[in-house]
Amino acid sequence: MLQRFPETLFRFCEKVRRETDGCVASGALRMGKTGGTQCMTKSFVFRERPKSTAPDRPRKVLITGAGGRIGRSLATYARDRYPLRLLVHDEDDRAEMTVYGETWVGEICDPSFMREACCGMDTVVHLAADPSAKAQWESLRENNVEGTYQVFKAALGAGCRRVILASSIHAVSGYPQGYQVHPEDPVNPGDLYGVSKCFGEALARMVAEQHGLSSIVLRIGAVQSREQAKRAESLAVFDAFVSHRDLDQLICCCIDDDTLMFAVLHGLSNNRFNSMDISTAEQLVGYAPEDDFSELNRALAELKLRESVRPHNAREKRGKALDL
Repeated sequence: MLQRFPETLFRFCEKVRRETDGCVASGALRMGKTGGTQCMTKSFVFRERPKSTAPDRPRKVLITGAGGRIGRSLATYARDRYPLRLLVHDEDDRAEMTVYGETWVGEICDPSFMREACCGMDTVVHLAADPSAKAQWESLRENNVEGTYQVFKAALGAGCRRVILASSIHAVSGYPQGYQVHPEDPVNPGDLYGVSKCFGEALARMVAEQHGLSSIVLRIGAVQSREQAKRAESLAVFDAFVSHRDLDQLICCCIDDDTLMFAVLHGLSNNRFNSMDISTAEQLVGYAPEDDFSELNRALAELKLRESVRPHNAREKRGKALDL
């Protein structure tokens, strides 16, 4: 018989989380309804008329922050799918990244550089940011606020079809333990880094609905390689893990989609226990994550949680209820 997540394991993982200075909220509950209506509007909007490049013309993709961990993995994964233009921070990165595509060195806060970089691009994948949860506001304001504004402004001016914004689980990390976040839930940042990502999410929706530039927000969890996930110290992110290959797949699903004007999607792997629900990403763009932290991590694999723990995302629960 299926059982709830073992309390002793939950306490142990929380202990590891504290000791490793983790700050990701766990979750299992949803907001209810107020006055008979849903608390928030839908987290996605469809296009009135799908806008697509011609089938015989590959979509040109610009990746900001291509020299980072996520950018390098995505460039490796996507180089045979799309013509890539990669924006990096310095010459050393350019030397390493040219094998994956056309590589430019510059600053996302430079309006003229970004206007030129966006010209001729179908999709902009905006990864560049200060990624530290402990970053000071001065850096966050420059890189995550001003930089994101310049990227959207340049993409809009260049006539790009879509911007895919790398947001973060930190935009909703203020929710209490025991609450599973869904895309339609209000933002609830737990730190200033999360606040800077909330700005990007708001800007993405405004640009999509007011100016017609399709925007997809990806709230990305704790990105680790499959090898990293096997280690004991990785238990701190047991409910927030996303593998590189799953995240790469999700981003490409968002590039390929023609139906969405705006959406907030959650970027986690197919973990047995997820702090953010991924069913919207599965339904809207066909995301099919392959990895499960509970099966990769050596300490959890022995417990066989996929057999003993109740499903922890809306898709599985709905599937069982409707016998799908």
